[in-house]
Amino acid sequence: MALAATTEVVLGSISFGIFWIMAVFPAVPFLPIGRTAGSLLGALLMVIFHVISPEQAYSSIDMPILSLLFGTMVVSIYLEKAHMFKYLSQLLSWKSKGGRDLLCRICIISAFSSALFTNDTTCIVLTEFVLKLAKQNNLPPKPFLLALASSANIGSTTTPIGNPQNLVIAVQSKISFGKFLMGILPAMIVGIFINTTILLCMFWKSLSSMKDEEEAVDEAVVDGEVLFHKFSPARMSHHSNQNSQAEVGGDEGEKNNIQLSVVRETALMVGADVEKQLSRKALFLKGCVYLVTIGMLTALLIGLNMSWTAITAALALIVIDFRDAGPCLDKVSYSLLIFFCGMFITVEGFNKTGIPSVFWNFMEPHARINHASGMAVLSLVILLLSNFASNVPTVLLLGAQVAKSAAAISPATVPRAWLILAWVSTVAGNLSLLGSAANLIVCEQARRSQLYGYTLSFWSHLVFGLPSTLIITVVGLPLINC
Repeated sequence: MALAATTEVVLGSISFGIFWIMAVFPAVPFLPIGRTAGSLLGALLMVIFHVISPEQAYSSIDMPILSLLFGTMVVSIYLEKAHMFKYLSQLLSWKSKGGRDLLCRICIISAFSSALFTNDTTCIVLTEFVLKLAKQNNLPPKPFLLALASSANIGSTTTPIGNPQNLVIAVQSKISFGKFLMGILPAMIVGIFINTTILLCMFWKSLSSMKDEEEAVDEAVVDGEVLFHKFSPARMSHHSNQNSQAEVGGDEGEKNNIQLSVVRETALMVGADVEKQLSRKALFLKGCVYLVTIGMLTALLIGLNMSWTAITAALALIVIDFRDAGPCLDKVSYSLLIFFCGMFITVEGFNKTGIPSVFWNFMEPHARINHASGMAVLSLVILLLSNFASNVPTVLLLGAQVAKSAAAISPATVPRAWLILAWVSTVAGNLSLLGSAANLIVCEQARRSQLYGYTLSFWSHLVFGLPSTLIITVVGLPLINC
């Protein structure tokens, strides 16, 4: 595809540039409107500047991806209500044997959770708990925050529902859930091992500063129990025999006391019955949530349509809950869905300018995946673009081009090309603090935490992220197969 007219190229580049600035730096001083409004502004400018028509803008919105994203959000909300993430948090601290053991647990649990519940959800839920564990054990929060974010990114590569760019790739490539999982799983396992090893090597000494004050903690707990213990002193009753009226009054008072006590006991019994019924209902709903989630994953593994499977699971949970779904649906990140709509339109408009095609035509002869040097060039292009333009726009810009290049080699290499794009674009998120939304979520949650406010700087992340990303990308590429 050749370049479009000069006017379209300039105006389309301006529109995409505004979208990129808003996506990477959502709080820029001259236009602090945020990522979602920034994506809509970029989309609107593409239409106003006639880079793309309104009809083309509407058709560029990928409804299967939005449906899959919405469905997985709803399922994650019900899993949170069923205390799934609470149980994951408890696994982190259960019989922990020190800072290094805790770091390894965070890496494993974060990776597992992200593969099933998305990396962003995992980081939102676990960041505060990780900070709490670090403070309780007198450990620096930095290695644990890095472990959480980086492992979430690596773990999310394994499944189509692990992150947004994988959703795009799974829908566009039509690779089944099972093939996607088995194609990247070996690389993910090795990647988590390498990532954990790098973290342990970098923070070995600081992870050994576990505080040894168990006796003091035990004493504090005992003191707390004494302070909060409620004593019920016995009451002595004194009867007077001086006159019969007093005795009658005493008898009537005693009868009233007996009646009151009966009423109270009855109320307590009714309250206990209601509480038992509520607990049984909660237990039933919790079991249903887990069964529906397992059913959804099974349906995805056997190759059913991913979007409709996720929507079906979400609606099944809403019906089983048997109450107004408004409070749960209010928790869905509609701003993210709107952001995707604007991004689809903006990227489609930028593709219309011809700039991505011209760039790819220049790089394509050197970036073919049938030899090592081509694989290295392709990976480098994806790494740089993912950190420059973010990973989802990179996938939207390069996906069809990479697949077309692989098809020219052999149709059998096309699925592997898509999985390479998924692996590199996601792992690239660990390169810098701005590389993925998961990194920014962890950084922002830690900074705003009332328990342990901590700022993870760009450069401190880069010192770890650069070697980790390069090593994991290179080692993982030969292990990807489909």
